[in-house]
Amino acid sequence: MFASPDFRLPAAPGLSFKPEHFAQAMQAAPALFFEVHAENYMGAGGAPHAMLERLHADHALSIHGVGLSIGGAGPLDPDHLKRLRRLLDRHQPESFSEHLAWSSHGADWLNDLLPLPYTDETLTTICAHIDQAQTALGRRLLLENPATYVTFAASTWPEADFLREIARRSGCGLLLDVNNVFVSATNHRTDPRAYLADFPLEQVGEIHLAGHEAEALPDGPLLIDSHSRPVADPVWTLYAEVLARTGPLPSLVEWDNDVPGFDTLLAEAARAETLLSEACHAHAA
Repeated sequence: MFASPDFRLPAAPGLSFKPEHFAQAMQAAPALFFEVHAENYMGAGGAPHAMLERLHADHALSIHGVGLSIGGAGPLDPDHLKRLRRLLDRHQPESFSEHLAWSSHGADWLNDLLPLPYTDETLTTICAHIDQAQTALGRRLLLENPATYVTFAASTWPEADFLREIARRSGCGLLLDVNNVFVSATNHRTDPRAYLADFPLEQVGEIHLAGHEAEALPDGPLLIDSHSRPVADPVWTLYAEVLARTGPLPSLVEWDNDVPGFDTLLAEAARAETLLSEACHAHAA
């Protein structure tokens, strides 16, 4: 079990930081936090680190990894862990998170977050990897639920129970991506509210929101977690229902492709802020 300080991200909206928005991000309200992908900041220095240091002086920072391959069958890459440790030590972010997914096989690295079967064997492997990562990084991490497009006949655990057991065994926290819940439930023709009813919300340290694309298929839509559009109304509805149960939580709006102007991102953050404020008032009453 890995012990670490409580999460320090504010229970406020956040945005994915893009370097082209640096000047405007510096003028944003201090309560707004920013998140970056770890792998974009693994160089030794230069403008990316200088911008991040200046931004972090006024805003909380979340670093989100996409390449650790926690769900992979093979061992974690020790060099990748060392690079992550240097990055986290340098910037001291308020939160670090990774994915319940795999993205490597041996020496081959795939530019995707791939699904895995929910079995006892996989559970043991993932918990061992999280223990290794948290020890190497010197901090507790948050593990994000995936967006999926296939399920495995070999799975013996429901996903929400699988994540609960990972958190229990490893001491990690969870990152709840509400858009991923909606995407997966739509693709598998299941009920997102039933999933969220079973989700261990007490372990959630951050929420993600994002947009998705839809492709029409003969038996119904296929949703793609594209991060290229505004958050869809059904996802906002699910998010509000989660906050009604949890109270305000740090809530990031991800937009990584076809990135619009900063004003559009701020409008998405403002919508999250409205729902966070409503949840705050409801829980204070």
